[in-house]
Amino acid sequence: MVSRTTRLRALQNHIRRIENRASFLQERSDTLSTARLVIFVVGIAATAIIFYTAGEFYSGLVFAVLTALFIILAYHHRKIDGSLKSHTLWLSIKKSQVARMQLDWKNIPLPPHNRDWPEHPFHPDLDIIGFRSLHHVLDTTISTDGSARLQSWLLNTRPQKQEILQRQKIIAELTPKALFRDKLQLAFRLISGEVLDSNRLLNWLGSRRRPASLRWLLPSMSILAILNITLFITASITGWQTYWLVTLITYGLLYFFNQNPIKSLLTDAVFLEDEITVFRGILFYLERYPYQKNQHLEKICQPFRGEKSLPSAQLRFIKTIATAVGLRMNPLVGFGLNLVLPWDFYCAHFLENCKDKLRETVPIWMESLIELEALNSLANFAYLNPGNTQAQILDDGGSSLPIFSAQKIWHPLIPVEQAVCNDFNLQKTGDLVIITGSNMSGKSTFLKTIGINLCLAFAGSPVCAHTFSTSLFRIFTCLRVNDSIIEGFSFFYSEVRRLKSLLNATQNNTDIPVFFFIDEIFRGTNNRERLIGSRSFIRALIGTNSIGCVSTHDLELIHLAEEIENIANFHFREHIENQQMVFDYLLKEGPCPTTNALEIMRIEGLPVDDTA
Repeated sequence: MVSRTTRLRALQNHIRRIENRASFLQERSDTLSTARLVIFVVGIAATAIIFYTAGEFYSGLVFAVLTALFIILAYHHRKIDGSLKSHTLWLSIKKSQVARMQLDWKNIPLPPHNRDWPEHPFHPDLDIIGFRSLHHVLDTTISTDGSARLQSWLLNTRPQKQEILQRQKIIAELTPKALFRDKLQLAFRLISGEVLDSNRLLNWLGSRRRPASLRWLLPSMSILAILNITLFITASITGWQTYWLVTLITYGLLYFFNQNPIKSLLTDAVFLEDEITVFRGILFYLERYPYQKNQHLEKICQPFRGEKSLPSAQLRFIKTIATAVGLRMNPLVGFGLNLVLPWDFYCAHFLENCKDKLRETVPIWMESLIELEALNSLANFAYLNPGNTQAQILDDGGSSLPIFSAQKIWHPLIPVEQAVCNDFNLQKTGDLVIITGSNMSGKSTFLKTIGINLCLAFAGSPVCAHTFSTSLFRIFTCLRVNDSIIEGFSFFYSEVRRLKSLLNATQNNTDIPVFFFIDEIFRGTNNRERLIGSRSFIRALIGTNSIGCVSTHDLELIHLAEEIENIANFHFREHIENQQMVFDYLLKEGPCPTTNALEIMRIEGLPVDDTA
């Protein structure tokens, strides 16, 4: 297996090669730009001088040669600038990957979608969405819908085993395909620098419907146009009366009274071409990509490869319609075309046929693209973190394995060089762990480590652990409780409401178990009532459809393990070195034997009276 250090070094070497190539292309571009300017100036001067000294023939010859040279240089300059743009964008993609590996937040692009999830059972506490969050470090999507899909996977409150296993297979196939992911992003960003919003096109297609009048207008005007030509030719040859004027006037009146809705439809052609152009690079890339031996990827991208829905064919048709509409923008050309045949009506007809087809294919394209984007984000995370492992999802009941087990687990939002790994197991439903420890010893971070890795596992992503096996759970947290001035709730009352919601969730025996995480239970009240309330609440959790962890400073709670079989004690601790608090952040069995609040006060110079 490739080590993380090796992967990081390979990315940095790749960045240096791209930078060198981009620097070379920039020099070539500057040289060609200067050469074009010189040829332009010299061409004008030489043509003028030779015209007055050698005559028109030689001046024309020099002008033609220099013009041809200028065009050749312009062609090459455009190719060089296109390559330079590609390398510049590719460089930004690779740099963002290094930033994700190093958690260099200021250089990780913000996700294009951040939806608020009020009353969610765990996202406010586990840093799943927002700045410096799990979603932030994972999200490489180019569309708001792709970003939202990834977010919904991370915040899933009802994980399904088959969905998780299917994603795991696809992510395993996609993980080594770094070039595929880079080129997919590059294909979009070369055309558009904005976030892709597929809903705009989908909503537009859904709201613009074919006018009912077009169904009879087009055949009627086509018949009149044929009569116009036939009667005109007949009258010209035979000298018959000018009956063609009658049909022509009828044709003109029909056109005049129906031109406004038709012109409104024709403006759609420009909008449609602009919107579809944004997708063009991605659609062409996915249509032409060689999918040999990539069965999962090929299945996702099948809508881009069907004979009846090839993006290239539909885009060519849209381009043809837009070109036809563009011809009639010239008043004289438009008048001539519509005089001979109902040009505008035919354009509107074919445009509506195209839109009918797109109403069927675009939603399918978008669904496949959205799914692929979210999967690519998780595959990219796996690629950048080769030390991560795929979670083992256990069957419901009947297994002799612990219901949850993790060895060498660490937090994905802490730099790997600073992260401390821990082992942790819970045997069966109904187990509860009380975690004690001094201030800053790592209790809260440990709870978040377990919770955020469960989110990764249930999304189908590799997790930050050497081994990781888990049953399916509904995650519920009570780690960061805030008061609410708007709703008039105090800190303590907000916590009580949160814990009541948790208790209700654990009492639902028909659903998958709850995995709960509670930090500093009932911290918002006095010591006596906190202890009574904590004991009562923990006892109420025992025997429910749940497992979980409760961290606390109240050492009196550790005695519950002596009374109740399902409760176990774990702790974090510290020691003093040279008047400094030193933490190892390692989880240990049993209750915490030390406290450090008074020592921290002494170290910071606050008065402490041990006799008080």
